[in-house]
Amino acid sequence: MKRREAIKNIGFAAGFAVIAPSFLSMLQSCTTEELWTPKFLKEEEQKALISIVDIILPKTENTPSATEMNVPQFIDKYIDEVLELEDQEITRAGFDSIIAKLKTNSDDSIDDVTVEQYTALLDKHLLVKDQDDAERLANPESELMTTSEFLGQIKWMTINAFLSSEYVGENILVYEPVPTAYYCGDLQELTGGKSYSL
Repeated sequence: MKRREAIKNIGFAAGFAVIAPSFLSMLQSCTTEELWTPKFLKEEEQKALISIVDIILPKTENTPSATEMNVPQFIDKYIDEVLELEDQEITRAGFDSIIAKLKTNSDDSIDDVTVEQYTALLDKHLLVKDQDDAERLANPESELMTTSEFLGQIKWMTINAFLSSEYVGENILVYEPVPTAYYCGDLQELTGGKSYSL
């Protein structure tokens, strides 16, 4: 496998499925009122991540936001405790890249970046399946993730961390404790279109 292909699959996806239940326990709380001191993220990275995950999974009438489910804390802890040092450096470079794109000039504060600017960044760089990544085409041998690859990993982590939380599993998705019966049929008829909890 070429290095650039491996970059797309760094620890984010590789280790997520094998995380111990105790590691996922931070997702069980539905509040972010406690002071959160990141283990890996710098202050600007923390603020950018919070804004990005809440655009990916905003609060709705029926669902909590990503920050309400402690998704940014999970991502920070995951990067700090699961990723290898080399992958942490690649991740830090990814954050540096998106922060540089968000701030008009380097002296600006991340606090001045608007929701519209975050949304524009995601609209431009989150790719759909089979869409070409212009940054990767321009520099195919780069060992760093492109903006699209990095934001794609953040999106994947956000959704999976959200769906792994106890609250979402029991209150939003269809919850069937193990052991359960096996159902065969149309999801719309069985659950009103809701997916089953993991």
